[in-house]
Amino acid sequence: MLVLREPLAEALSADGLRISDLGGGDEIIPPASFELATDAAAAFADADVVLATVKCRHTRDIAELIAAHAPERTVVLSLQNGVGNAAVLQEIVEPRHVVAGMIPFNVVQTRKDGESPRFHRASSGTIQIGHGIEGLRALLNVPGVPVAEHADIDALLWSKLLVNLNNALNALSDLPLAKELGDRRWRLLLRRQMYEGLAVLRAAGIYPTRIEGVPPRLIAFALRLRDPIFGLVAGRMLAVDPLARSSMWEDLEARRPTEIDYIQGEIVRLAESHGVPVPLNRRVMDCIKAAEGAAKGSPRLTPAAIKAGL
Repeated sequence: MLVLREPLAEALSADGLRISDLGGGDEIIPPASFELATDAAAAFADADVVLATVKCRHTRDIAELIAAHAPERTVVLSLQNGVGNAAVLQEIVEPRHVVAGMIPFNVVQTRKDGESPRFHRASSGTIQIGHGIEGLRALLNVPGVPVAEHADIDALLWSKLLVNLNNALNALSDLPLAKELGDRRWRLLLRRQMYEGLAVLRAAGIYPTRIEGVPPRLIAFALRLRDPIFGLVAGRMLAVDPLARSSMWEDLEARRPTEIDYIQGEIVRLAESHGVPVPLNRRVMDCIKAAEGAAKGSPRLTPAAIKAGL
């Protein structure tokens, strides 16, 4: 059962759900094939597993609904950006068991009147979840969307956060991800943010692990390569839909609050507590906050404009 806000629920009820991927898969699932709900109380009343996919700022809200309405046997899986959502959920939904998860790929949502809302997987990767719940991986591991258990999911979430430092750059640039990452000037900004983050994590005694088989430090190192060489050695990073952009870009365009406090904000807060300078992460965070306040969508900044504020 999908628990949704009213507008999306109405669109899915009328036109079905379109799911597509980078490999060419494209399918419309008719409304009769799934259940929809806008009332969390009814949806959670007999739930064995709840997948939390809300934005980080809504984690407490969904946790309180689960705590109020879901049985104590319910397992809650956090499939969200950031690093602290599982802990927030666990604090509120106890004694239910919470599992952290990580989605490595980009998903683009588009919606047009009279057409099925489309959710397009614009890149690839294997969903990772924490271990400890027998049968959970088997339940979630479906054709086309592989799921694996990870021995240190917290370390993996930190690795994903370091990579997600690009979300804000993409939102500020107004460029498709492939074009932005194909430009060394933007990659150097991401590289510097990642190195700032790695320094903070080292000071905090946090050790990020490999993501999709690659250590974050190696990703950061590769970002400095010239464009043609980078294209050869990091083709997987560029293997995204030509029109895909980050969810933070989508939030700016929709005039919604972004998740900047839960990405760059995590690095900045940790840096403050350990006395580590992170000027570029602060600068990028300030640029996103300014764009949120202006409510005009992406500010279409250049790399030089971002660096000029340091």
